[in-house]
Amino acid sequence: MVAVGYTPSFPKNPTILNPTPPCSRLLERFTSRFGSRLAFHGGGGTVVVTDRKIMEWLKRVGSRRGGGCFKERSMRGVEIETDSGGEDVLDASAAQGKVSPEHLVVMVNGLVGSSADWRYAAEQFVKRLPDKVIVHRSECNFSKLTFDGVDLMGERLAQEVLAVIRRRPEVRKISFVAHSLGGLVARYAVARLYEHPPKLNIASLSGSSIGEDLVNSVQYLGQPNDARIGGLEPMNFITFATPHLGSKGHKQLPFLCGLPFLERRASQTAHLLVGRTGKHLFLTDSDGGKPPLLLQMVNDSDELRFISALRAFKRRVAYANANYDHMVGWRTSSIRRQQELPKANLLATDQKYPHIIHVEREISEKNYEKVSAVVGDKETDLEEEMIKGLTQVPWERIDVSFQQSTQRYIAHSTIQVKTYWLNSDGADVVFHMIDNFLL
Repeated sequence: MVAVGYTPSFPKNPTILNPTPPCSRLLERFTSRFGSRLAFHGGGGTVVVTDRKIMEWLKRVGSRRGGGCFKERSMRGVEIETDSGGEDVLDASAAQGKVSPEHLVVMVNGLVGSSADWRYAAEQFVKRLPDKVIVHRSECNFSKLTFDGVDLMGERLAQEVLAVIRRRPEVRKISFVAHSLGGLVARYAVARLYEHPPKLNIASLSGSSIGEDLVNSVQYLGQPNDARIGGLEPMNFITFATPHLGSKGHKQLPFLCGLPFLERRASQTAHLLVGRTGKHLFLTDSDGGKPPLLLQMVNDSDELRFISALRAFKRRVAYANANYDHMVGWRTSSIRRQQELPKANLLATDQKYPHIIHVEREISEKNYEKVSAVVGDKETDLEEEMIKGLTQVPWERIDVSFQQSTQRYIAHSTIQVKTYWLNSDGADVVFHMIDNFLL
C-alpha cells in the first residue's frame, strides 16, 4: 500500500464507537492478527492505522451491508446506547440523567433478523413517551443464530434481559414486543424469567446463573408478592405476525398456497434450511422423547411456567395480518380456529389507523381442562391443543390488512415497519400499538 504525502490527523477528543457483538468479534480477530496499530510505508510518507481507523472501516463496511456494526444517534432527541447485548433507545434527557424512565420495553426480532428490524418502532416509542420508556432492541439472536431453536434463543434472550435490568436499576416495569419467530422466543424467555415470590426456592435456583441473577436483583427484593418477570412488574406482551400455533397446519405457511404435497414436503425439510428452529415450527422435534416444544409451551411444567408467565402480564396482544402475509398464516398469528376468523362484513377501517381492520378485545377459553400432551398424529389435534392452551389467558386480537397498499406483498415486514422506505405503510399499526400501550 502506497500513500503519497499523507499525514494522518486525529481529533483531540475522539468519539467512542461501540461495536455490536458480531463486529466486536470481527475487530478482535482483526487486531489479534495485525495488531492495534498498523503502519504502511510508501515513497511519500507513512500511513498509521489505529484502533479508531479500523473501527471506522468496519463501520463503513457494515453500513453497506445494511444495519451497520456501530450505532449512533438516529434522530433528534433520541439517544442509542450500544453494548455487547443489544441497543438501548431512550430520550436524550433520560440519557443525560435528567429523567428516569421506569418502563423497559424489550423488542425481539424474527427469523434471520436483527435489532435493526425494530429501529423505526423503537424511535417512535421514545419520541411519543420520552419520559416513560427505555426501549431495548435485542441483539442476542441475529442472522443465523435464529436457526438454533426456540429454546436456545429463549435462554439467550432471558440472559440478555437480565443484563439490561442489572444495567438499568431504575426500571420497575417490563413489556415485550416481538415480531414473527421472536414472539415464540419471547414466550420461552418470559417463562424462564418468571417467578412468584411466595414460591421462590432460593436453594433450587442457586445452581443456575439466571436464578442467581433473579435472587440478587435489587428490584426483585423490593417487590410486592405478585408475579414478576426478571424482578419487574410485567405489563404488555405484544406479538406481530407470530406463528403461535407453528407453521405445520393447512395454509399456516401461506406461500405454499395450501397445496398438501408442498406442506408435507416443507414439514420434512424445514430443518435442512433453518435448523432446529424448522423442527420447532413444524412440530417435528421430539428431544428426549418429549412432545414438540410448541406443544409443551401451551401449559405450565415443573421447570417452566409458560402460561403463568403470560398470565402475569396485564395485557397480551396479537397483531395479525389477515392477508398477503406469505410467511405466517392468519390463524396461527391470531390464535384462532378457522371458523373464528372475522367475516368480511365485520371488517371495518379506522381513519386514524387505516390498516387496522378489526379489534377483538380480551377473550379466553372457559373451563379449560389440560389434555395430555400425547395427542393424535393429526395436525388438527395439535393445533386445537395449542389453541386451548394459549387461550387459558385472555388475548386481544388486532387484525391488520394492507390490501389497498402497494406494500401488501411484503406485509410480513410492513406490519412492523422493518425498513421505513420500504414498509412505511405499517406506521399506523406501530402507532396503534403505542397509543394503546399500558404504562
